[in-house]
Amino acid sequence: MKGTARQFLSKAGPFLGLVLVIVLFSLPEETRHYFLTYHNFKIIFTQTVIVAVGALGMTLIIISGGIDLSVGSAIALTSVVGALLVQRGWSTSAVVAAGIAAGGLIGLANGAAIAGLRMTPFIITLGTLGVARGAAKWLADNQTVNYDASPINAWMTTTNPFGYSLPAGVWIAVILAVLTAIVLRSTVFGRYVFAIGSNESAARLCGVPTSWLKLAIYGVAGCFFGLAGLFQLSRLRQGDPTVAIGLELDIIAAVIIGGASLNGGVGSVLGSMIGALIMSVLRNGSQQMGWPTYFQEIIIGLVIIAAVFIDRMRQGRQD
Repeated sequence: MKGTARQFLSKAGPFLGLVLVIVLFSLPEETRHYFLTYHNFKIIFTQTVIVAVGALGMTLIIISGGIDLSVGSAIALTSVVGALLVQRGWSTSAVVAAGIAAGGLIGLANGAAIAGLRMTPFIITLGTLGVARGAAKWLADNQTVNYDASPINAWMTTTNPFGYSLPAGVWIAVILAVLTAIVLRSTVFGRYVFAIGSNESAARLCGVPTSWLKLAIYGVAGCFFGLAGLFQLSRLRQGDPTVAIGLELDIIAAVIIGGASLNGGVGSVLGSMIGALIMSVLRNGSQQMGWPTYFQEIIIGLVIIAAVFIDRMRQGRQD
């Protein structure tokens, strides 16, 4: 009975957390009349897209027992690459393909170093964080890359004259989340991802090609990060090499809040999406309350610590 209750709380925890945060920001006088409106939640959903798409890739990595600290820098680099290509007159499809490919290459580089050099993901991706950020500043010549109107800009806006439709980016994120969940739960690749995160040595003895699997995981995750960079480009309407500093913390926090374990082998796409939504609701509500940015960062930091603490307790009980 206790095991069933614990399992229920583990799965329902992210949903309960989301409901709690929404209720807390709905009560104060400052937010009561606007927070629960459609237009505000439309803003929240739009603000969630970048973190949500990044969290899809991070979910694969964390379930496999890894980590990627270079996400923010990869997003900045791919946004600069996209802006430069738009500036040079490339078609939208070519820009999208190039941005995703750029992110994928960064991911493949991380995966190759982690699998080939047998170094910890923390160290490798910490180094890549600096390399990607420096490359973004070099390509942009240490300034923002501006361009004229592009169809990419419409991804994070709505063209509905009545204002009741969600931006294309939200629907793209939802579709990708569904597809990623299917891959994780219904394919051999997904089972291998969980296996390597649960026990890499045992997975290797069972014939799982762990080195190639890590390369594929980080490569696919990098493609998600490249797409997130294009969403960042769509939102800002310019390529900025200094953007997304610290965004990797929001993305990692979203996955952990969603129920994934830093020890690997545990996690879900739905949980990560709820975690990303919680992060956006926290920021949105904090802004409406008029709290200064540094106070918002303190709150996010405490949420991350609480999520990791709960994960440790859950792992301890399972042991």
